Amino acid sequence: MTLRLEASYARAEQATAEWARSFYFASRFLPSPKRQAVFALYDYCRHADNLVDARGSKPKSQVLGELHQLGDTVEALHEGNRAAGGDRWLALGDTLARYPVPLRPLLDLLEGVATDLDDVAFEDWAALHCYCRLVAGGVGLMLGPVLGASGALGPRYREIGVGLGVAMQLTNVLRDLSEDHAVGRLYLPADEMRSFGVDRRMLEARRVSPEFVALMQFQVLRARALFDAADSVVGLFPRDGSRLTVRLLQRTYAGILDGIERLGYDVFRARAYVSGPRKLVILGQAMWAERPLLPSLPWARSA
Repeated sequence: MTLRLEASYARAEQATAEWARSFYFASRFLPSPKRQAVFALYDYCRHADNLVDARGSKPKSQVLGELHQLGDTVEALHEGNRAAGGDRWLALGDTLARYPVPLRPLLDLLEGVATDLDDVAFEDWAALHCYCRLVAGGVGLMLGPVLGASGALGPRYREIGVGLGVAMQLTNVLRDLSEDHAVGRLYLPADEMRSFGVDRRMLEARRVSPEFVALMQFQVLRARALFDAADSVVGLFPRDGSRLTVRLLQRTYAGILDGIERLGYDVFRARAYVSGPRKLVILGQAMWAERPLLPSLPWARSA
């Protein structure tokens, strides 16, 4: 590996450590080549997101141009042009050359983040699900081939892999409800808000009413169901740390939902997160789930 490529991977790892602590924590148990590839893919996703979220005073047209240029770059990298984008994207180009990551989710992400250039409001779950699928559902489709999931490009994995990404993004929506609303983004489905008796004025007043709690409980249950569904594909990953990493991603992100519940659904008061000690507990539980079946152990057979 050249020094330039090493530097590109190191920068991708630094970006992951800075912006995605849970993602970084889960990735630490992967073999080095897979871990580097995961960091390169995350760095791409974060860069695309930051083009929008950290746009500052840039006009919408300029940001759309930057997203379009990024799309051209990733298409060229995917076609095998490792020099596309210069040193900035050496790690991503190397990753796409080593693993059969599909192009579509890489481009879908750009379409999804562009949604946030305008005020956001979704009428129903179908619209929110579409958004979540674009900005995060593809993460599972990117990671599957890198982590070596059996049938990673097949329909069974695709459905559940997308669902896991949707669950993670829905969790972000619930956790960040207050700050998103402050900048004109209301991701909660409007028809479900009406059904539970919640309106924008209640959100602006930061009221944790019984109606709001019921709405949040409904959304948390939806996210948990999507996380639980991912159990059916965990076994498709090899036991080289990849399966453990998927379990950690699944359970650590679901732990944010636990944090929301501990706040009494008052996401206006504090930001739900998974503490360091709690992550260690989740790690222990995930490692226990990966243990060999007890009857196969000598002491268990002789008991």
